[in-house]
Amino acid sequence: MKQFITPDLPYAYNALEPYIDETTMRVHHDKHHTAYTTNLNKALEKYPEWYEKSVEEILKSLDQVPEDVRLLVKNHAGGHLHHNILWETLTPKHGQKPEGELLQAINESFESFDNFKEGFTKMAMSVFGSGWAWLSLDKGKLIIDKTANQDSPYSTGYTPLFGFDVWEHAYYLKYQNRRAEYLENIWSIINWNKISEQYKKFK
Repeated sequence: MKQFITPDLPYAYNALEPYIDETTMRVHHDKHHTAYTTNLNKALEKYPEWYEKSVEEILKSLDQVPEDVRLLVKNHAGGHLHHNILWETLTPKHGQKPEGELLQAINESFESFDNFKEGFTKMAMSVFGSGWAWLSLDKGKLIIDKTANQDSPYSTGYTPLFGFDVWEHAYYLKYQNRRAEYLENIWSIINWNKISEQYKKFK
């Protein structure tokens, strides 16, 4: 029977240093992400037909998930998918910038890349407690949004292209309570090539 799996990181655990340390990556990927995947599979054991759907499809149709497991599925499907997106949109190749169609779309939606960065960082700082800030597509237009906990943009009709994880486990071992410093450093390791691929795919 098909079940969801936690993919391996696309780079070494220490590849994002000095911005994200190896210990954080090991705990974040091997413990937190794996727990979301494991608990998603457990939640669906009674309803194996849901294993045949993609995680995106599940999150788009939460109202159809059996009520007794709906909250579990929302939380753990969100956690599983959001981390899949996160690992793919970070890179050891420091200093990438958006180019081409994606840069044009950012400029159209936010006036400039600098304005976008400022607005996105403010959105991430405004998340109270645990959650995410997202660059998403809404009917082909780029938007900045935030979600609490592991609530997903997919569940509100948006398509996330990348997100900043502001759960404390994403940064606390290195940055303690310094969320702003963590967010500033993340900009150095964004995989804009991957985000551009996703933009062209879903726009």
